[in-house]
Amino acid sequence: MGDLLFLAHRVPFPPDRGDKIRSFHLLRHLAAHRRVHLAAFADELRDMDRPELAAFTASQTIVRRSKSQPMAALQALVSRRPLSLTAFDDAAMRRSVEDVLARENVDTIFVFSGQMAQYLPVAPRQRVIMDFVDMDSAKFAAYAEAAKGPMRWIYAREARLLKAFERAVAERADASLFVSEAEAALFRRETGAARVHAIENGIDTASFDPSAPFERVPEGGALIVFTGQMDYRPNVEAVTWFAEDILPRIRGACPQARFAIVGRDPTDAVKALAGASVIVTGEVADVRGWLAAAAIVVAPLKLARGVQNKVLEAMAMARPVVASTAAAEGIDHDGTIAVGATSAEMAEAVRLLLSDPRKATALGDAARARVIARYGWDARLAQLDALIGLPLVLGEAA
Repeated sequence: MGDLLFLAHRVPFPPDRGDKIRSFHLLRHLAAHRRVHLAAFADELRDMDRPELAAFTASQTIVRRSKSQPMAALQALVSRRPLSLTAFDDAAMRRSVEDVLARENVDTIFVFSGQMAQYLPVAPRQRVIMDFVDMDSAKFAAYAEAAKGPMRWIYAREARLLKAFERAVAERADASLFVSEAEAALFRRETGAARVHAIENGIDTASFDPSAPFERVPEGGALIVFTGQMDYRPNVEAVTWFAEDILPRIRGACPQARFAIVGRDPTDAVKALAGASVIVTGEVADVRGWLAAAAIVVAPLKLARGVQNKVLEAMAMARPVVASTAAAEGIDHDGTIAVGATSAEMAEAVRLLLSDPRKATALGDAARARVIARYGWDARLAQLDALIGLPLVLGEAA
């Protein structure tokens, strides 16, 4: 059995944001079975050297990604390619991938995220496992529907070109993976692709455990917490909606309620939300302290794809969760989180839980039990072993 080349659009460590959590656990799982070579981009200088990954890799190639958005946009227009691809198009990465494939006995290429599929050989001799995670073209199509003026055209163009690219990649891949069956079904329906599989996200329930050792944050009574990467558009839209439309409804009945936005790189729009009833923390060393201090954890995402790690983490920490319909859609929660579709429904769900601590505690305990039973990483990734061991041409999608 040959080696495996793992391509990732971000260094899969530390596992402290949604995409890096999934890529890290995939890498760790694959490394238990195969000799793995990693090729990944670094967004920050500190990611150029991650010695922790040596335990899972036979070799590492880390390329600093420094291309500006204007340059990537210009290249996208000139080449008639999606901006999502030109932003990650890098000659050094291309040479590195070619070098690994020429030097090592690689029989499987695992591609994490659509941006990295451009580095596949034109006619791969290796088995190709493509983890799209989400259908990115559908995300841009949703952006286009909500946008006006030039941005509507830009998003529609990105959706159209990216969808064609995703379809072409799926035709070449031996398996295409998505984070939920709903996302996989959407991809099959929109592209006609076969060999499409759902491999859901999991959660480390030993680490995300309210009794685990971590630095505590002083509890603030009626503290409502949101966690996430705060320069990511869906997260920005979510906290803006909550702070401006939902929180005032809650504070009408519960004046002491405060909203904490916990996550790195808050945009100016997010920072502007800070005030007497809204806390913007920026990057924190350990999100578990804030989750443990929360009376309620919310996930008011208007646009969400697949399984939301932020929701699984809150459930594992035995916190009562109130999620939007979109945020809850990919999670098999079996009624252990509260779900609302509108500002009024979200506010009422939070208000009811704040007014009944015993009910809130019971819901949080049920959520943790559900996560342990349903979302352990070993159980979620077990089916990956069969895909990696399959012959080069897989059967039809299940």
